[in-house]
Amino acid sequence: MAALPRGRCRRLAGARRTRRGLRALRASRHIVEVDGKRGLFRGLTPRLISSTLSTITRGSVKKAFPLEDMEHVSNKDDVKTSLRKVVRETSHEMMMQCVSRVVSHPLHVISMRCMVQFVGREVKYSGLVPHILGDVIFLWCCNLLAHFINTYAVDDNFSQASVIRSYTKFVMGIAVSMLTYPFLLVGDLMAVNNCGLRAGLPPYAPVFASWIHCWRYLSAQGQLFRGSSLLFRRAPIPAASFPID
Repeated sequence: MAALPRGRCRRLAGARRTRRGLRALRASRHIVEVDGKRGLFRGLTPRLISSTLSTITRGSVKKAFPLEDMEHVSNKDDVKTSLRKVVRETSHEMMMQCVSRVVSHPLHVISMRCMVQFVGREVKYSGLVPHILGDVIFLWCCNLLAHFINTYAVDDNFSQASVIRSYTKFVMGIAVSMLTYPFLLVGDLMAVNNCGLRAGLPPYAPVFASWIHCWRYLSAQGQLFRGSSLLFRRAPIPAASFPID
């Protein structure tokens, strides 16, 4: 069995946590010990192909459905005009993202399954909805927040206004990505759930009927943000200890 052994536990603010230190480094070291350095690159090929295909698809959709150059949004625009510009641009981005996600998703599933083969030592070669929902929510929240900050919080008379605006969307992207992380997690779990690989079967994971079922289970266990931190994580509770309705 190649699963990462659990470390010592301690009580912290009433929560049971695993003392991991630099968790990502410890997990990497464990993979190298079992599979060698090559094991760190499991699933890399389909992931690269998926990213390339996604980029090509976005470019093709953008050419097929071009969006006229958007005018600069400033606080001189009235609310309806500025908001209309943001909605139009975000809708166009959403269309490109959804199409590229649908096209590249099969390769993403293959990549995830290649990675979880590490647990059961198999050699084998769904989660599309939560991934699309996460992408859509991310785009709208990120663009709307950046729009309102740039339009109403940053004064055009300020000498560094253009510099601040150039970083607003980047900062909002980081913040919103944390909020939409559960969609990514659920999508990845559903991609390997009940697929014949040991990591997607009890006792490592329950068999979920749908992505909503998976979401509710993770929420009940307080695990919706599992893996979002490189340094610490809550100790996982054995799936077999809890009934799945």
